[in-house]
Amino acid sequence: MATACDNAMKQGNAQRDSSVPFVAVENLHKTFGRHQVLNGVSLSVSRGETLAVLGRSGTGKSVLLRLIIGLEKPDSGSVRIQGQDIAGLALDRMGEIRLKMGFLFQHAALYDSLTVGANVAFPLEHHRRDLSKSERAGRVEQLLSEVGMEGAIEKMPSDISGGMQKRVGLARALVLEPEILLLDEPTAGLDPISSAEINELILKLQRERQMASIVVTHDLHSARTIAGRLALLNAGSVVIEGAFSDLQQSDIGFVKEFLNQ
Repeated sequence: MATACDNAMKQGNAQRDSSVPFVAVENLHKTFGRHQVLNGVSLSVSRGETLAVLGRSGTGKSVLLRLIIGLEKPDSGSVRIQGQDIAGLALDRMGEIRLKMGFLFQHAALYDSLTVGANVAFPLEHHRRDLSKSERAGRVEQLLSEVGMEGAIEKMPSDISGGMQKRVGLARALVLEPEILLLDEPTAGLDPISSAEINELILKLQRERQMASIVVTHDLHSARTIAGRLALLNAGSVVIEGAFSDLQQSDIGFVKEFLNQ
């Protein structure tokens, strides 16, 4: 019979095993009332990969992210983060796993009462008290520089544009140096120029940091630009998964309709 120590060693080995996906969801089902949002979804993403989950509004894309980060529980199926099934984990252990994940919310979700710099520093203040005040300030300045917002550190969120807020949101998502990045509609509500800038920024950060990234979006151009692999959802299920060329060559009616919208 395996001991707790044996199980812990297996989990540790799984995390170090490069063949184990950083995120793996298997046969996920989720229903709200009588509405079935996810119906047997299985997806995975490994280090250095970006997976785009596409679909129309209301197809369960954002719910999928909430399940991955543990904010919702599936009716059935599993979510594994670096080999660890998160179902039933104690709050402290789930908190440790969440620290490995950066999350960019659809509307950036910055705190209106805090400056740009204080927004980015917020996770550090709560989770990295081992760092000195100057070390935390240095990390904030570095990240704002990486996303092109170094001149806005003292500004309030209301003083900057939507695209700039997304950049600040990205900096905040990266401040704890996550291994997994989750992006919810990163270009939603942005003009074409701002959308292109956000796409290029995501590509740059991915090249430099080699995270496992999942982006949910209905923006086909953005998905095609930033992701090597795409999964198209409809009625709570994965209709097709593969490179953009695989979607282009598909004979499935819904895939053709989505590409031509």
